[in-house]
Amino acid sequence: MSAQPSTPTSHGIRIANVTKEFPALPRPAVDDVSLDIAPGEFMTFLGPSGSGKTTMLSMIAGFVPLSEGSISIDGEDVSRLKAHKRDLGVVFQQYALFPHMTAARNIAFPLQQRSMPKAEIATRVREALRLVDLEEVADRLPKQLSGGQQQRVALARAVVYEPRALLLDEPLGALDKRLRDQLRREIARMHRELGMTFIFVTHDQEEALTLSNRIAVFHEGKVEQVGTPDELYERPRTLFVARFLGESNVFHGAAGAGELAVVRPERLELHADPAEAPAGCPRRDATVTDVVYVGNHHRIGLRFADGTSGSAMRLAGAALPAAPGEPVVVSWSSRHQAVIPDPETAGSRLDPAGMDQTAATVIG
Repeated sequence: MSAQPSTPTSHGIRIANVTKEFPALPRPAVDDVSLDIAPGEFMTFLGPSGSGKTTMLSMIAGFVPLSEGSISIDGEDVSRLKAHKRDLGVVFQQYALFPHMTAARNIAFPLQQRSMPKAEIATRVREALRLVDLEEVADRLPKQLSGGQQQRVALARAVVYEPRALLLDEPLGALDKRLRDQLRREIARMHRELGMTFIFVTHDQEEALTLSNRIAVFHEGKVEQVGTPDELYERPRTLFVARFLGESNVFHGAAGAGELAVVRPERLELHADPAEAPAGCPRRDATVTDVVYVGNHHRIGLRFADGTSGSAMRLAGAALPAAPGEPVVVSWSSRHQAVIPDPETAGSRLDPAGMDQTAATVIG
């Protein structure tokens, strides 16, 4: 259980033109999605409730049948295989542990179901307990464990039989922030140690950005964009991606006719004196609406001259350029803006694979 990424224990998954329709829904829950997940990759499906991300994961797991398309693992079409024959580990938001079994027995259960020899089961359970740092609570029942410990037992149980991939459906959603942060680090470490293909579903942008090799952003059953965390944050290709993956300031017409300039709050410069704004940089007049202390930084609310709102960021301790109600000039470097088509004038949805020539770019 200590394989590295891209070893023979890692498996690639191909999703080809997959659609899922439910009679009660006016549109497909998943609509013609194609996506390749590399062996050993940590892929995250990110999106709001109802976007199709969990339905897509459920089809990979075999819990929900496809309406159209196919799903393959290492070239083998598994679309019609029952869930238990796909050899995939699954972790849910609810831990689903057997309450009458100790942590060790919960982890051993899938090995016993596969009729493994007792000696091998004992070895694998010890390794799995070490992986999730739970050796000292092996003999405790679930009710004697914290929520974070229970979820780590669920993780250990899902990987102990070395599945082809691990599917995680909002596994941190039931935990408080401190435990979420702790377990997020544990999941990242597990992925590094195991080298296993992970597919992680979440609506939490911070989880997606910190855990993933790549992220697929789902919206209304489709994949809006696929890319690395920095690609999606710095170069969003649609307005939905720009707004869902972090705060964004959107400036109509700043990049040309029919286009928007998207600038992240930390990239904006604020000037009380208009003469201080750098020459040649895009700029806007604004009024400070509020200043909120957020621990390591201040969030500065802005109202622009055209009536739209936005925000800037200043590190805690840095001088603030203006107080609420006071005017400022906002400027930014063209290198730090992403240019996307204005959805009110764009003719069609961009190709999520990134091949459309009208795709967003970062200038400079």
